[in-house]
Amino acid sequence: MKKADLKSLDLAALWRGLTRPDPAGHDRVVPPTGFTAQLTVFSAGAMAFLAVFALALALATGRLAERWSSELAQTVTVRISAPADQMDQQTRAVMAALETTPGVAEARQLPDDEVEKLLEPWFGPDVPVEALPVPRLIEVTEASSGFDAEALRLRLQGEAPGAVLDDHTRWREPLVSAANRLRALGLISLALIAAASAAMITLATKAAMAANGQVIRVLRLIGARDITIATAFVRRFTRRAAMGAAGGTALGMLAVWALPAVDQAGAFLTGLGFQGWGWLWPLLVPVFAAAIGFAATRWAALKILREVR
Repeated sequence: MKKADLKSLDLAALWRGLTRPDPAGHDRVVPPTGFTAQLTVFSAGAMAFLAVFALALALATGRLAERWSSELAQTVTVRISAPADQMDQQTRAVMAALETTPGVAEARQLPDDEVEKLLEPWFGPDVPVEALPVPRLIEVTEASSGFDAEALRLRLQGEAPGAVLDDHTRWREPLVSAANRLRALGLISLALIAAASAAMITLATKAAMAANGQVIRVLRLIGARDITIATAFVRRFTRRAAMGAAGGTALGMLAVWALPAVDQAGAFLTGLGFQGWGWLWPLLVPVFAAAIGFAATRWAALKILREVR
């Protein structure tokens, strides 16, 4: 390849060749069908399908981390474990202390039916709450300004020795950390999918150009410039990557939409999927696939054209 062609073979020139029509039929130097065409379309579609799920995982775990962090941070529980003859007295003392604590928006004693629902996953339905040494539970909702948890603990120790303030830090931090790690895993998966797509498209481009080495030599002999040859390959393979990714994205979005809702799964799933405007994010997958195909094909074309003489 001549140095002048190396300078002219830049992104702007290739982008113009990619977006403009091809009335001269330069794309005919690239095989329209065959193994490389099928490989490019299939790999782009498969990677786009996986990318939709990785994106859904990253978004869902992000929502989960935010929900756990905000909900558990705003709710505090006071457990009262005391002898039966002191339970009512200490409960009244705790409620009085909470009502006069700055930063407490609401304090509510959980009735027996709600406590029964909390114990149901461990003891099954129809838990005899009254027959078990179950502590009294008071749900405390923080105001936006918050309150001094350490000062409240000291006050409760003096006025209700059987009361324990639990701000859920022991439970919240591992859950939020796990959700954040899952989100990072989803983002890493997206990066690996992009790298794998680039590798597959590069291999397909090299295979196609190597198989058409004799055609490239003939085109050079009749005056074709390397920029024309490279643009033909870039145009074809970028469009194949975009088409395959569009199909894979559509199938991926359909599969995510068909997943069971959280309530149907017994509140066990984290709500894997997209919500609201989040459904627009997968539409960027074909765009990025086309960009990856463009960059990978350009690099492969430059390399092969230097080798083919």
